[in-house]
Amino acid sequence: MRIVVTGATGNIGTAVLRRLAREDHELVGVARRVPAGPVAEGQPATWRSLDLTRATAEELVRVLAGADAVVHLAWGFQPSHDLRYLRELGVGGTRRVVAAAAAARVPHLVHMSSIGAYSPRRDDTPVDETWPTDGVPTSRYSRHKAAAERILDGAEGALPTVTRLRPGIVGQRAAGSALLRYGVPGLVPARALAWLPVLPLDRRLAIPVVHADDVADAVARVLDRRAAGAFNLAVDPPLTAPDIARVLGAPLVHVPSAVLRPAMSAAWHLRLQQVDTGWLDMAFALPLIDSTRARTELGWSPTKDAVAVFREVVDGMRTAASGPTAVLRPRTVAGATRDALLHGHVGRRSRP
Repeated sequence: MRIVVTGATGNIGTAVLRRLAREDHELVGVARRVPAGPVAEGQPATWRSLDLTRATAEELVRVLAGADAVVHLAWGFQPSHDLRYLRELGVGGTRRVVAAAAAARVPHLVHMSSIGAYSPRRDDTPVDETWPTDGVPTSRYSRHKAAAERILDGAEGALPTVTRLRPGIVGQRAAGSALLRYGVPGLVPARALAWLPVLPLDRRLAIPVVHADDVADAVARVLDRRAAGAFNLAVDPPLTAPDIARVLGAPLVHVPSAVLRPAMSAAWHLRLQQVDTGWLDMAFALPLIDSTRARTELGWSPTKDAVAVFREVVDGMRTAASGPTAVLRPRTVAGATRDALLHGHVGRRSRP
């Protein structure tokens, strides 16, 4: 198959290329900053440099022409203070890709949605794919993921097959440097994560997670079967606050989320850290998810449990692990300082 993958240089995108490279596919990677070398061994990808916030319909149709499937992964998390850009990439980019796929007569669109698209939970019972996807109102990420789902609703008649994957939090070791840039101030060295004296966190926290390679395996299975509809992707049981404390090697100190929120908000507004309060709101509002459909219809089975995924992510963060793309590039204090001096604070940094 000829498969076009948008956002192919990111956390999930690199895992998808690695997985699809094991089969006899023609792979086309789409990214704003294309890599200089190979991302996956075996079946190298052809690269197309496109910024989905401004790509024209003609450009996208040319890239998608002749494709058997498009796997749409492109999304943005930074600059966290530039809401217009994040919406234009996530929601606007999805709208452009869907319209181009219909114009190019691509028979299969696979969209990487998220647990973040779901509406708030009523209790701790895991929900299936029929749960409403109206998002968490106080989270911009969640609102944007829900808006992308509405675009897919409108595309159901224009495209032969539409698939929506809704994973929990996705991790892998190679994303360590990227996660440090997203969540830890640039002047804090990676090794400082080993010095955490206590973990101030609400003990009620429970987060569905999944490894990037397991998400990539689900993508491959969906493409092979041309499976339509929505599929939850997460391991069972979820990651809990005590799990997080054990992996970090820090005693858990229960601090209610209502107490954490104003401190987190103040730090974000002061540009001391880059994670807005919407992520905290999602952590306690979103439901746990049931992945039975993926297991039964795709034959999908995750290979790593939640604690193993988190342990790998933490190891990647502590060692500033990286990958072969600009998104997953190495992170150092010196590099963060240089970027701040040359390009400004990451919260409002311009994109070349």
